[in-house]
Amino acid sequence: MANSQNLNKLTIKQAGQMLADKEITSVELTRACLKRIKEVDGEIKACLTVCEKEALNEAKAADERRAHGETGDLLGIPYLAKDNILTRGVKTTAASKILENYIAPYDATIIKKLKQAGAVLLGKTNLDEFAHGASTENSAFGPSHNPWDLDRVPGGSSGGSAAAVAADMCLFALGTDTGGSIRCPAAFCGITGLKPTYGRSSRFGLIAMTSSTDVPGPLTKTVEDAAMVLNVIAGVDERDGTTVKIPLTPFIKGELDKITIGLPKEYFIPGTDKGVTEAVEKAIEDFKKLGAKFKEVSLPHTKYGVPVYYIITPSEVSSNLARFDGIKYGLSDSSGKDLMEIYTKSRGQGFGPEAKRRIMLGTYALSAGYFDAYYLQAQKVRTKIKQEFDKVLEEVDCLLTPTSPHAAFKIGEQASDPLKMYLEDIFVTGASLAGLPALSIPCGFDKDLPVGLQLIGKRFDEGMLFRIGQAFEEATEWHLNKADI
Repeated sequence: MANSQNLNKLTIKQAGQMLADKEITSVELTRACLKRIKEVDGEIKACLTVCEKEALNEAKAADERRAHGETGDLLGIPYLAKDNILTRGVKTTAASKILENYIAPYDATIIKKLKQAGAVLLGKTNLDEFAHGASTENSAFGPSHNPWDLDRVPGGSSGGSAAAVAADMCLFALGTDTGGSIRCPAAFCGITGLKPTYGRSSRFGLIAMTSSTDVPGPLTKTVEDAAMVLNVIAGVDERDGTTVKIPLTPFIKGELDKITIGLPKEYFIPGTDKGVTEAVEKAIEDFKKLGAKFKEVSLPHTKYGVPVYYIITPSEVSSNLARFDGIKYGLSDSSGKDLMEIYTKSRGQGFGPEAKRRIMLGTYALSAGYFDAYYLQAQKVRTKIKQEFDKVLEEVDCLLTPTSPHAAFKIGEQASDPLKMYLEDIFVTGASLAGLPALSIPCGFDKDLPVGLQLIGKRFDEGMLFRIGQAFEEATEWHLNKADI
């Protein structure tokens, strides 16, 4: 048997090959990940729940399935899931006091698909409460820490998932991306993060944030691993009317000499940190050496992306969080003298500051007299943004941008300035509003902190992003760098 000390460091591809060759067992692989969680999660605080007993039982079942001749990319592979994805019989808190003791009665569709594939759920990861944030500082259970520098944020809202993958606590993790919540933490933690096309993977069983932009996706150690996970979780779901019967474009490794990549000038702007700019420019040169051609393009409505996103998002948040009223499930303060007081006390105690801020902003934007001026107008501009992306992507195979204007910032550094936090999403909201697939991959360092570049693809063409990202990964070694923890 292989040395179990380092099994948690394997990629999905490597571990799958070793499982197929009977060099290791899923139980050994799972034990190595659980051991690593015990070693480092006291400092990183990536996990909210660890399912040790259940994980070992699932691993044993996976080994038995392999013994009976079954195969599969994810059969016996241990993973963690963001804690806004429902897991039957396991606590699902959305990192909120209002759901602190909530145990989901059913699995999200993507969890069900992973179970069928034989993947092993290790536990649930920390996030910004109800996925509201870009740093994982808004969790009711405290912030997660970046494995590259424990004084810094891992990004958000899927920060726990990204930190766990970067620290080798699992072989992959699930996140959700509404306006950069997979891509931002992937960049900050030096790993791969995919936001699939809206409608590619089912939202059934996600605790909804912004229903029109929410997409579940993988955080992984390599591009190929992301393709393997998407292959399992993607597909039409009768329980989610936004999923579509469009097959996955095949992930075909190939030369880039016939590929044209667009560089939107609005994404290369003053204010981006020098180290980030240099890392992305170096990556562009690496792509040119691989044969890719570049073309400058323009997306003039980009400047409206953040304001549009922060009208639509709070509006949908206000509507989606209305269900948490202290009556149906979750925290309930029944000491109120009437129904309205029960509502206000339960919601007042249960929601954190950012959730309350977004509920109030959204309720205002949707109120009579303001709906047309704010929400309706934002949706019109959103349509313009979508049309603009689609038109530009007719000319090129994908777009390349920085994922974030800077590397990970220090915990608490921006907490007192909500507007500054909202501007964190400047490079990632466009693809979300347009419903396009986007991939963040590591491309360098700025003062010893990882830098990510973003590839934005045509609708439902994740295969092209994988091909381009994989070629870059094979030609460089950024994805091989590990945090020293």
